[in-house]
Amino acid sequence: MKKTALGIAVLVLLSSTPSVGQLGLFSKEQRIEFTPEWHGERFADGRPKVVNGVLARLKDVTADEAWDVLQDAGYRNQFEPGWKVINPGDRLVGRVVTAAFMPRRPDVDTIIQANGKKEQRVGGENSWVIDILQPGDVLVVDLFGKIRYGTFAGDNLSTAIFAKSHNGLIVNGAVRDVTGIEQIKGFQVYVRGVDPSALESTMLMGINVPIRIGDVTVMPGDVALGDAEGLTFIPPQLAEKVAADTEMTHLVDEWGHMMLREGKYTPGEIDREWTRDMVEQFNRWLEQKGSKLRMPLPVR
Repeated sequence: MKKTALGIAVLVLLSSTPSVGQLGLFSKEQRIEFTPEWHGERFADGRPKVVNGVLARLKDVTADEAWDVLQDAGYRNQFEPGWKVINPGDRLVGRVVTAAFMPRRPDVDTIIQANGKKEQRVGGENSWVIDILQPGDVLVVDLFGKIRYGTFAGDNLSTAIFAKSHNGLIVNGAVRDVTGIEQIKGFQVYVRGVDPSALESTMLMGINVPIRIGDVTVMPGDVALGDAEGLTFIPPQLAEKVAADTEMTHLVDEWGHMMLREGKYTPGEIDREWTRDMVEQFNRWLEQKGSKLRMPLPVR
C-alpha cells in the first residue's frame, strides 16, 4: 500500500519528536520552523509571543477590518463563524495555545496516559493543557465538533483557565455547567454547543500543535480575535499590521467626517483618492493628535 503525503508527514513528525514532552507532535524546533515569518520574542517552547501592546491595540479591530488585511496578505482561511458565546462582552483577544483531541482508541490512549505519568501530569487529559497557560493566552481546543460527551470544561476547569490566563476559551466542541461558567465575570467562551454530559471517549493527541477549527488552520502563537461575527485567527507576524492598518482606517474616517461636517471638502473629494494637499493636512492633524502614524504622500 502506498503511503499518503499526510501519513508520511505524521511519520516524520513522530520520528523527529524528542522523548521529553511526548504529547506534542511538534518539538520546540519545529514550532520555530513552521512559523518562519515571526522574528519577535518567543515562549520557552518556541511559541511566538506577540507583545501585550499589540494585543491591546487589536481590541478595537473588527472581523471585517482584520479580514481585509489578511486577504491582502494571502491568508484567505482565517475566519470561522457559527459560535455560541457564553459571557459575551468586549472583543476577545489573546495568544493562542492549542489542544488537539481525537476519538479515543484504547491502545493509543494507554501510551498517552503512560507518557503523561512520566511527565508528572495531573488529572484528566483535558486539564493537562490548562497547566501551561499564561496571562494573555486563549486556549483553543479542537474537539472535532463533539457535543454529547464532548464537553471540554465545566465551571471548575473554566475557573482554572481564567485564573491562569485571565482570558477566554474556544472549543470546537462543547462545555457544561453553563450556569456556573456565567458566574466567571470576564470569561468569554466560544463553543459549538453545550451539554450536561461529561467528557468521554476522547484522547489528547497534542499540545501547542497545529489544529483545524472549521475552515481555519490554527497555529500556536496565532492571535485569536473574537467578536459578534465569529473568530479570526491572525498569524503573529501580521498582528501589528492588522492593528496599525485598522488604526489608520479609523483616523481616516475621523478626519474625513470632520472635514465633511466643516464643509471643507465635498463627499466626492473625501471618497476618492486624496490629493497631496489633503494628505499633508491629514498628516499634520495626526501629528497634532500625537499619533506616530503617517499616510504616504501620493506620487506627483
